[in-house]
Amino acid sequence: MAKPPDSTPYRVLQDRPFLVLLVAITAAFAWILWPFYGVIFWATVLAILFAPLHRRLTKRMGQRHNLAALATTAVIVLIVILPAGIVTGLLIQEGIGVYVRIQSGELDFARYFQQVLGALPGWASGLLDRFGIGSLADVQARLSAGLSKGVQFLAGQAMNVGQNAAEFVVNFFIMLYLLFFFLRDGGALSLRMKHALPLDEDLQQNLATKFATVIRATIKGNIVVAIIQGALGGLIFWLLEVRAPVFWAVIMMFLSLLPAVGTALVWGPVAIYLLVTGAIWQGIVLIAYGVLVIGLVDNVLRPILVGKDTKMPDWVVLISTLGGMVIFGFNGFVIGPVIAAMFIAVWAVVGNSRAKA
Repeated sequence: MAKPPDSTPYRVLQDRPFLVLLVAITAAFAWILWPFYGVIFWATVLAILFAPLHRRLTKRMGQRHNLAALATTAVIVLIVILPAGIVTGLLIQEGIGVYVRIQSGELDFARYFQQVLGALPGWASGLLDRFGIGSLADVQARLSAGLSKGVQFLAGQAMNVGQNAAEFVVNFFIMLYLLFFFLRDGGALSLRMKHALPLDEDLQQNLATKFATVIRATIKGNIVVAIIQGALGGLIFWLLEVRAPVFWAVIMMFLSLLPAVGTALVWGPVAIYLLVTGAIWQGIVLIAYGVLVIGLVDNVLRPILVGKDTKMPDWVVLISTLGGMVIFGFNGFVIGPVIAAMFIAVWAVVGNSRAKA
């Protein structure tokens, strides 16, 4: 039977000096761990996602928890971390290449925009002039400013990775170390947290179940779908010999979080440019592929991976992702939706408890 918060185990929390000490020590410990928040976060997320695999391996290996945790960590390295590292290396290489081409004038988006305008029929050009788009001065200025900031940011990140390679390697092995112990001792850690938290046991169980479900649904339904859409976009760009396919694949991965338009913001203009510059069949193939393959991934895969009950609204995913990246940098791509998932899980428990009251 669950014990109320004012029972003997929770009397210590009514001692104000001890409560102040508890808060101060907890804050100090969090401050110490803050430089490694990204490492701890990724180890925790991967441990939650691959906990079912770890449990199955533990059963098959005769409850040898060390061996099962080691095997699960190896699987994560092979299917998640190694591919991510390869893609990151290619992204840095292609991103710097794009930056160099823009700086040298070889890649001139304003000139491409002029070519598209010049190929349009008279009625379309007149319509654009009516809306003030036919005049390139303002468009070119905004386009150049936006692209300059984007490529400078990418180049800066690439140089940071190169300069901080030793720190990255150290953090990587710390993450693997934590991941191993989170997998092996995750059940015991969870049990100790349940005993320490001054919450009703039923509420703890409900909250933990809801949180784990929403976290897995968020990662699988948003991150995995985004990666697949970006990979499919990069593949067709590579087949059509569009320069820097990995770079554009990553851009499409991020834009896939935008409802309705998403990846079309990248492959759409490229398809139009191919059509107006005489590459007719390439443009038609890209449009058909974008609509029938890339565009349908979200509608087909997301319900399979997530299900209707745990899907976050698209606008919540978008806002939480952008806000997370502003605050936490690249890690915010996942941290933002995870925090949103926590918000949904907590308030869902509150709503359910009030409905039963």
